Amino acid sequence: MLRHREMALLPLLLLLCFFSSLAAKGGSFARLGINYGTLGDDLPCAARSVALLRSLGAGAVKIYDANPAILRALAGTRLRVSIMVPNDIIPSLGNNASLADAWVAAYLTPFYPAVRVRYLLVGNEILSYTSLANSTWPFLVPAMVNIHRALIARSIRDVKISSTFAMDALGTSFPPSAGAFRSDIAQPVIRPLLRFLHKTRSYYFVDAYPYLAWASSPSSIRLDYALFTANSSFNYLDPGSKLTYTNLLDQMLDAVAAAMGRLGFGDVRMAVAETGWPNAGDLDQIGANVHNAATYNRNLVQRMAARPAAGTPARPGAVMPVFIFSLYNENRKPGPGTERHWGLLYPHGKMAYEVDLSGRRPLASYAPLPPPENNEPYKGRIWCVFGGGRRAASNVTAVGAALAYACGQGNGTCDAIRRGGPCHKPNTLVSHATYAFNSYWQQFRRAGATCFFDGLALQTKTDPSYGSCKYPSLAN
Repeated sequence: MLRHREMALLPLLLLLCFFSSLAAKGGSFARLGINYGTLGDDLPCAARSVALLRSLGAGAVKIYDANPAILRALAGTRLRVSIMVPNDIIPSLGNNASLADAWVAAYLTPFYPAVRVRYLLVGNEILSYTSLANSTWPFLVPAMVNIHRALIARSIRDVKISSTFAMDALGTSFPPSAGAFRSDIAQPVIRPLLRFLHKTRSYYFVDAYPYLAWASSPSSIRLDYALFTANSSFNYLDPGSKLTYTNLLDQMLDAVAAAMGRLGFGDVRMAVAETGWPNAGDLDQIGANVHNAATYNRNLVQRMAARPAAGTPARPGAVMPVFIFSLYNENRKPGPGTERHWGLLYPHGKMAYEVDLSGRRPLASYAPLPPPENNEPYKGRIWCVFGGGRRAASNVTAVGAALAYACGQGNGTCDAIRRGGPCHKPNTLVSHATYAFNSYWQQFRRAGATCFFDGLALQTKTDPSYGSCKYPSLAN
């Protein structure tokens, strides 16, 4: 139920949702962008979200499809906009120039130039999925070429075409000077891609997450090095280039630069499509907390807002478009808990922590952050239980489907909840789901299974065992 103050604010929020063309002052190129995803329940409407983008000091935004409501809300705001072309239509756009032209006519021209579109990104990390090697990879560059021609035919010359790639596009990334693309993509995909980017003066967009690199090897990478807070005694000297590195992000970006140089395209510009740090995660995920997220993103802002531009050791002075991931915590994203906790904002619009993306606010002006509580690996036992709440429990279909899935996997996953088993009683859907979720997760967590089940499950330190019903748990 809404409180009186919330009731008073409701008309204003409704007005923001209906009147989406808000006047805004354009930002300088130094202002960072934000990735605006929509995989969350009860997110603010497009116009309210655009207002929140501006309040954070963002100068740009990247959206994951050509959502008409979002594009209408961005009209007239002067925010630089990147639009992603969905993965599943890449083959058709690469095969048929007319379809590429039709996509531009349907999803760009109705909004351009009122919406300040600057980049069309064809696909999202498609080279990370080997299942797409035959069906999609060969059509990536042809799709980019066809879209580019459609833009030129309409005299649209200020929109650059590119795609986004994760760091796993590299087969070698350390030391940075040894950076090289994977052998399966270097010649057939990356070389023609770089040739296109060079010819059109576009950017190679990389998703670079120091968090993921550090969390996968916290004993060999210093946390302060990943957070831009290491002192000079922990700088890294690349033995190949003799360049000195003060932070992990620069290392990652220069590994990509070296890989491009190995293919003869060291002059192709680079942009950061996604970077950031999670503000929370599962119990068995290290370092995901508000303290680290705020530290990383605030320091990133200061670094990228510096003028003249700092660039990287291999590319000093280079100016790069950078987009932080993400605007909101998105609770419908599958995978481990960090996937749902990258937001600068909670779904209702409240800031997860203070940050000014314009780069004007001094770091010393921020209030003290809560201390980090999970910068060391959790050593205790963990269980996976039903955690969807009363609203989810009432959805018998969803809970039943998740229960059936868990029981259909593994070896004897649900024997204990069958009639006569030690965990059969209480004979309720939620009780049985809790056991099944945990049994499945404990069997398969080492193989990458997550405690999610479409948002119905969560991790707990509290042993849910009772009486003769014992819930298994592996030690971390």
